[in-house]
Amino acid sequence: NIHNNKYSFYNYKMKLRLIYPDIPFWRAETSRLALFIGGIEFEDLRPSRDEIMEMKTDGIFPFGQFPVLQVDGKTIAQTGAIARFCGKLSGLYPTKDDFAAAKVDEVIDLATDITTQMRPALRETDPKVRIVMRRELSTTILPRWLGFLEKLLQDNGDTGFLVGDSISVADLAVWRLCAWISGGIIDGIPINLLEAFPLLSVHQSKISNLPKVKEWIKRNHK
Repeated sequence: NIHNNKYSFYNYKMKLRLIYPDIPFWRAETSRLALFIGGIEFEDLRPSRDEIMEMKTDGIFPFGQFPVLQVDGKTIAQTGAIARFCGKLSGLYPTKDDFAAAKVDEVIDLATDITTQMRPALRETDPKVRIVMRRELSTTILPRWLGFLEKLLQDNGDTGFLVGDSISVADLAVWRLCAWISGGIIDGIPINLLEAFPLLSVHQSKISNLPKVKEWIKRNHK
């Protein structure tokens, strides 16, 4: 039962503070949603651009990047590390199956790789070059990498999840990543990109329609 915090070995109430801008990007949304699903209280701090610059000056971001999770005043950085920590607290990360845990890690690392593959085309400032790069992204790069996710779903049988037979932070990461890619907010990336990946499309719908996910979307996605 994902709503029972059965994996938590802490015997005190931690003060959690998750810091990331007010955008539903997968790097923070995975952990935000994991904590919400698990019923774990946390401060969902969404600083403005100016506040972020001030935080960088104050040394709040140890590697100059976000998200950052503060746990009783101590800091955890890096998307994967935060997602694993929040997943363990919420019962959305395997703690008694090392292979399954590694498979969840694999998916989160793959989501990071896909984001890295997209970065040059997203940051290109020359309009003509940007068009060419995003066309390649849509027709060659993303189909290849999304195919890897499709294969993971296929290899995991008819569970509908990426790892094991229940939801994990791996599913949340891929759900939000794919929603970003196909959501129509990136110029030059078609909204029907996922149609070529039937299992991934079903996965998107499955996660989107989970009651706690629907509640989160209603509360936070504008």
